[in-house]
Amino acid sequence: MSIPLHSLRAGVIGTGFIGPVHIEALKRLGVQVTAICGSTKSARATADQWGIPEVYGDYDYRAMLASPNVDVIHITSPNKVHVEQSLAALKAGKHVVCEKPLGMTSKETAKIVKALAAPVAADVRGRKGASAVANPPPHVGGYPPVFAVNYMCRFFPAVLQMRALVQRGDLGQIMHVQGHFFQDWLQMPTDYNWRLLASEGGKLRAVGDIGTHWIDAVSFILGAKAEAAFAHLETFHKTRLRPAGEVQTFAKVDPATMVPYKVNTEDFGSVLLKFGKSEHGFVNGVHANASISQVAAGWKCDLYVGIYGTKGSVQWSLQQPNEILLGRRDEPNQILQRGTAGFSADVAGFTDYPGGHPEGFPDSHKMHYRAVYEHIASGRQTPVLFATAADGHHEVKLCEAILKSSTARKWVKV
Repeated sequence: MSIPLHSLRAGVIGTGFIGPVHIEALKRLGVQVTAICGSTKSARATADQWGIPEVYGDYDYRAMLASPNVDVIHITSPNKVHVEQSLAALKAGKHVVCEKPLGMTSKETAKIVKALAAPVAADVRGRKGASAVANPPPHVGGYPPVFAVNYMCRFFPAVLQMRALVQRGDLGQIMHVQGHFFQDWLQMPTDYNWRLLASEGGKLRAVGDIGTHWIDAVSFILGAKAEAAFAHLETFHKTRLRPAGEVQTFAKVDPATMVPYKVNTEDFGSVLLKFGKSEHGFVNGVHANASISQVAAGWKCDLYVGIYGTKGSVQWSLQQPNEILLGRRDEPNQILQRGTAGFSADVAGFTDYPGGHPEGFPDSHKMHYRAVYEHIASGRQTPVLFATAADGHHEVKLCEAILKSSTARKWVKV
């Protein structure tokens, strides 16, 4: 049994930069956004902007979880409360889309994996009222709610295309992977965001915030997990300036009103990874290296990946999201463009516009949520291409290995 996506209703926790990104993508899919939660002022402003009927101020997410008009919870709050809010949502029988990272420590994120492995209580499966329309298909037979971690880079058509090339063996046996994720939004000592604070976002900042997107995208393309890491992390701005109060991401603040603080997270780093074996057989012990920086002048948001195999290679940059470069040694290289020959059949269902009509960051969120919501609506009959709680838990364990490696100056197993 399947239900239409527009019968599913979402509630969003968080009104910062990424919260409205979720809202816009959901509305483009026809999903109802029925509730918003945040500070009283920002939640009301967001509700007025997007026409959201239920407003939960003072960060009262538990009140929102009690609403019969919400089926799926989107968690876009600071990292330190992800696990707490995820567990509460699961206990309430809600499906969850949680921003990355899944949590601050693997000890915490393991609780989510454990909660999803537990049988669903009868009172959740048989709940009466408005939410019963959306919830029965996924809950039949005692299934727990659907849980996804927002690693949306999986859903750029180019990433899906590269994954297909690897899994078919078009590139041969994969030898190595290299790339970077560069940004410059924290280049100046006066640039500030809560992610700079280990108490809010975790001890790993640049690698934890954007480097994990690179790692997850590569893991998805290869069909294998990183099993060991060797890392070197650096903090260039050991003292920064911050506003007297919290501000929205990318907000401009007068430096004269800012106060100094010690920085306890990294600005940039180099990470070596060793991947395990894939089911399709073309990946086995692949070596990967990535450079991660949030202080790289001129790079606004560039995730670059190069996959190198015995038959050829493929390269992609997020800042040129609709093209991939297919490389051969003894043949001409090719530029494959989304929506044209060689870059269409493998990504059917994950691209909506003809060739030459660019799709980018907002579209990757839309495609991600489409995959999640179709999985819910179909009663779990569609493929699980999105990152699961187990994937998110592994990423946190990998981040801990990276931190340990940078301190110990040696390879650390995940």
